Formats: sequence, structure tokens, C-alpha cells
Amino acid sequence: MAIFGEVLTAMITPFDENGDVNVDEAIRLARWLQANGNDGLVLTGTTGESSTLTDDEKMMLWEAVSAAVTIPVVAGTGSNDTLHSVNLTRQASTLGVAGILAVCPYYNRPSQAGIAAHISAMATATTLPVIVYDIPVRTGRKINTTTLLSLAADNANIRGVKDAAGNPAETAVLMSRAPQGFELYSGDDGLTLAFLAYGGVGVIGVATHWSGIDHKEMITAFKKGDIATAIAINHRLVESFSFETGDEAPNPLPTKAMMQLLGFNVGPARLPMGAPPEFVFEKAKIVLDNLNLARAAAH
Repeated sequence: MAIFGEVLTAMITPFDENGDVNVDEAIRLARWLQANGNDGLVLTGTTGESSTLTDDEKMMLWEAVSAAVTIPVVAGTGSNDTLHSVNLTRQASTLGVAGILAVCPYYNRPSQAGIAAHISAMATATTLPVIVYDIPVRTGRKINTTTLLSLAADNANIRGVKDAAGNPAETAVLMSRAPQGFELYSGDDGLTLAFLAYGGVGVIGVATHWSGIDHKEMITAFKKGDIATAIAINHRLVESFSFETGDEAPNPLPTKAMMQLLGFNVGPARLPMGAPPEFVFEKAKIVLDNLNLARAAAH
């Protein structure tokens, strides 16, 4: 079993009608996710709108949600400022979280040496397990395979990577050279099944908000050697993967709409994302209805 489990959701952050963080709804959502296929949660990551949250809001979420669920909570503590990231990592480590998500520093476009120094500083600031988050489409920098390998070799608590780099061939190279126990989490829902074949342990997902049980079934089938069933489950999830982000409604807007449909008062995203367009709510119902039909047909 992976250190944080196989299915983790990069959880959205609920806001109330005044635009404030809705901690009670975050707790309700976290408990629902735990009951619906999730082994763990990642808070204040990209999908959780980390760049629009204050430090106090982040700490409030980490502490409250960690206390409310019995599954691991991983705190996204990274930014493009190393000192700030180190401080947040230290703070998170006192608030009940089980691990740290360390995103590649964004916007600054540092060298590979700068990326390594930044993430190493975060790892040194905690005794908790650290997952490195590689998402060059948002950060402007790819964490090179050699950098990831050196980070894992030099920092005992760097335990894996959330890979959203979109280059499966390079991911295969990474895992062929990674030290024993280094864990690969898919950071791109549509690549989860492929990454399992490279030795991946699971997914830190977005569509897992509404399809955690399906993801769990897919991973379980794959690991049992029932590849046909795993492929069939992946097929029924493809529409969800297409829905979860797009140019007119980037992540997390579709997820906000979907969770509203499922009865959660999560509010709109903070600007510059804003509220989901109306067509997203209409599409969410279609996606959910189709997924339910496919589930019923499979069972």
C-alpha cells in the first residue's frame, strides 16, 4: 500500500456567499470524499486555489480537515518564494497533516539547481513525507528526471512525485531509475492507467471528486491483473477527464459546478478564475448521468 493510499483528491476549497473560506463545508466535503473511494486528500494545491488563499486560511483548512477525517491529509505548502514555502511547511507540520506537497517554484523560472535547492529546503523543514509536484504547464519549468532522482537520493523524506508533466515516456525513464520505495502518483487523471504500468501507485486526481470509487475499482483491477476491466473503467471515465478542465472553464471551475450539482455549497472560484459559466453546470449533469449509466451497465 502506498504511503498515502492509491486514490487521493486534490480537493477544491469551498467559499461562502461572502467569498470567505467555508471551513464547515470543507469538512463536509472531505468526509464525503473519504466515504466515496478516497484514501487521502491534498489541500491547498492547484485545484484548491492555493495562489488565492492567505496563509491563515491555509492553516485553518489543514488543521480543521486533518482533525475531521481519518485518512491522510497532504498540505500544499509550496510557492515561488523559498523562505515562504519553508515557513508554511514548518507551520503545516504542526497542524496534524500527514505529508507535504512541494510544487516546483513557479513564475521565477529558476534553473534546475534552483529548483532542487528550493524543494530540498522544504524537505529539510519537516520530518513528514514530501511529494514533489511537477506541473510545467502551470509553473513554466519542468523538473528534470536527473533533478528528481537527485532530490530523492539526497532527501530521505522525499517519497515520490505527483507527475503532471504530460510526458509518459520520460515518466517511464524516471521510474526505471528511481530508488526503491519512490512513489509515482498520476497528476493527470487521463494518464493514471498508463502510469500504473510504469509502477505508479495511484492518482492525485480532480475527477476523483465524483469518481473516486471508479478510480479505486480501476486501480484494484489493474493490480489484480484484470487489465480488461481496468481498461473498461478507464473508458467510462474519459468523459470526466475531458470535462474537468478546458480553455473556457479551467480547473477548478468544472469541479465547483459538479460538486454544486452533488449538493455541496462550494461557491465560485476566487478571481481571476471567477464563477463557472452556465454551460459548465449543464455539462456537469450530462457527465454525471452518463457515468451513472455506465456504472449501472457494468454492475
